[in-house]
Amino acid sequence: MLLSLSAIWQQFFPPAPTFTDEDIKPGSQVGRVFIITGANSGIGLELVRLLYPSGATIYLAGRSPTKIQAAIADMNTSYSTISPAPETPATLKSLHLDLSDLPTIKAAASSFKTQESRLDILWNNAGSGFPPGSTTKQGIEAHVGANCVAPLLFTQELLPLLQKTSRTSPKNSVRVVWSGSVQIDMQAPKGGIDFARIEQPSTVTYQDYAASKAGNWFLAHEGARRWGRDGIISVCENPGNLFTGIYANEGPVFVALLRTFILYPARYGTYTMLFAGFSPDVGEDTNGAYIWPWGTIRPIGRPDILQAASEGKAAAFWEWCERAWKQHV
Repeated sequence: MLLSLSAIWQQFFPPAPTFTDEDIKPGSQVGRVFIITGANSGIGLELVRLLYPSGATIYLAGRSPTKIQAAIADMNTSYSTISPAPETPATLKSLHLDLSDLPTIKAAASSFKTQESRLDILWNNAGSGFPPGSTTKQGIEAHVGANCVAPLLFTQELLPLLQKTSRTSPKNSVRVVWSGSVQIDMQAPKGGIDFARIEQPSTVTYQDYAASKAGNWFLAHEGARRWGRDGIISVCENPGNLFTGIYANEGPVFVALLRTFILYPARYGTYTMLFAGFSPDVGEDTNGAYIWPWGTIRPIGRPDILQAASEGKAAAFWEWCERAWKQHV
C-alpha cells in the first residue's frame, strides 16, 4: 500500500505542467477535427477555450443541446471581444450525446459521420457520479454504463473514421483519450473491477465511480493493443483534483476546505488533457499509458490493478462492455 499512498500524494500535489496551451500555436490545428464529450461545462469547456485559437473544428458533445449551444455562443462572443481576436478561430459545433441512453450513441456517431470525413482526436471526457441505486436507461449500473460502456460504443462507432484519418496523418497524431482519476488508487476494488458488483445498481457512489475510472484505464490499455496496428494512440489521463460542477451538490463548508487544500482551477486539468492529446512524449512507445497531472507518464499506483490488466482483465472488461450494449443497440 506504500506505493499507492505515494502515488496518491503525487497526484494530489503534482509538479508544474509540462505541456500547456502555449505549446499549441494559433492556427496549428486548422483542418483537424476533434470531439470533446462533456464539453458544455467544467474541464471539457475549458479545453475548448484553450483550443479556440488553434483553428480546429471542435464538436462539443453532450446530452443538452440547449446548454451546448449556449456554451458555443458564449465562447464565440467572449473571443470576439478580445483584441486582437484570434486570426484562426475554431469552428464549434454541437453534437447530441446522452451517455446514459445507449440508442442515442449510434445516432450521435451517425450524425457526426454525415458531417465530417475525418476525426483526429476524441476526448472521452464526460464522467459523472450518481446516487446509490442508479442505473442507465437500459438498466446498467450508472457509473460503468455512462463512463465506460457508452464511451466505448461511441468510440467503436467512430473507429472507421479514426482509422481512415490515421492513414493520411502524421504518426501518433490520431488519438483517443480516456478519463481516469486518483480515485482509482484510492477506492477502486481489488483488481480495478468487480464484475459481480457492476451487474447491480450503484451502491456506494465513490467506490462505483472509482471502479468506472479503473474501467476507463482498462479500455485505454486494451484499445492500444487493438488499435495500435492502425496507428491510433489510446491513453488514459487523470486530469487532477479540480474545482468543477461535480461538487455542486456537496456542502459549502466541505467544498471550501477542499478548495483551500487540494482542489485546483479547472484550467490545470486541461493541461493534462492537452498533454494526452498533443504531446510528442505520447506515441507508439507509450500507447496505453496512464498520465498523471499535469502531464507525466507514470503507471497507476495500484500493483493489483496493473497485474489484473496484464492477466487479461482489461480484455475481459472490454468484452463485458460489448455484451452490455449488444442487447440494446
